[in-house]
Amino acid sequence: MALLKHMTNGIVLIFLGVMHVQLALSANGFGKQFQNFFHKKCFVISNGMDELPAAVGRTNFENFAAFWFFYFGLLLIPLGVLVHSIERTKGVLSFNFTLSYLVVVGVGVYMIPNSGMTYFMFPHAIFMMVYHCIKKRKLGMKDAMQ
Repeated sequence: MALLKHMTNGIVLIFLGVMHVQLALSANGFGKQFQNFFHKKCFVISNGMDELPAAVGRTNFENFAAFWFFYFGLLLIPLGVLVHSIERTKGVLSFNFTLSYLVVVGVGVYMIPNSGMTYFMFPHAIFMMVYHCIKKRKLGMKDAMQ
């Protein structure tokens, strides 16, 4: 129970980000693509605009997927640090942030339904919204009593 006392939504986001990066670099994830990236010293992982318009044989979709999967994990880590900091200082995230997070994750679920967005992030986003409402109600009651 003591662990849950210190748990924040930010820590969940950091965990999801670390797991994203770990899976991207693993042999069961995008390990093959990252070996190629490292052989190229991570400077040229695509031909940029030359690969557009996207077409089979012209665009390396595996490289794009590998890069964005990895990059999304990296973006989740500082977002988690920020969310953790806000929750520790203010006690609750703003409704606008929580709703925006839910919308962004909802778009991800719609675009890639059989993914971690659906199985991990969407339930977390719903939890954040419910938690926000409960926490705000409790804080509102405390303010009314004082």
